Amino acid sequence: MQITVNGTSHEVDVDPQMPLLWVLRDTLGITGPKYGCGVAYCGACTVHIDGEAVRACSLPVDSVWGEITTIEGLGQPGNLHPVQEAWEAHQVAQCGYCQSGQIMTAAAFLNELPDPTDEDIDQAMGNNLCRCGTYPRIRAAVKDAANRLKEA
Repeated sequence: MQITVNGTSHEVDVDPQMPLLWVLRDTLGITGPKYGCGVAYCGACTVHIDGEAVRACSLPVDSVWGEITTIEGLGQPGNLHPVQEAWEAHQVAQCGYCQSGQIMTAAAFLNELPDPTDEDIDQAMGNNLCRCGTYPRIRAAVKDAANRLKEA
């Protein structure tokens, strides 16, 4: 089976029903997406498929419909995505476990709604759990990222 991750094509010999998360982590060694709940609830496993935020823990790899982007492919040191820059500026992460999923959700959300209200942000980001409770910083970072994206 052929999949493209972060711009690189990979031939993977796995069970077609294997969740994408395990293909990424165990087969390809891409560890940015995290395992949190296994039922697409917490958001730690969020990746993009053709720019859409998707929970990789419950998506069979044979259901992937396009190019996959993980946190590793969103931005690179020295060339961070505006959401990553805002996350750093607002010191969002505490333990950091959920942050790759939070960032991927925020990036896809801002592509769809570039000028969100606080309510929009709370609704979109409320589907990603943060055990440390950094939600006020997450909201501030998303607002900042929206402004950064407008200036880019």
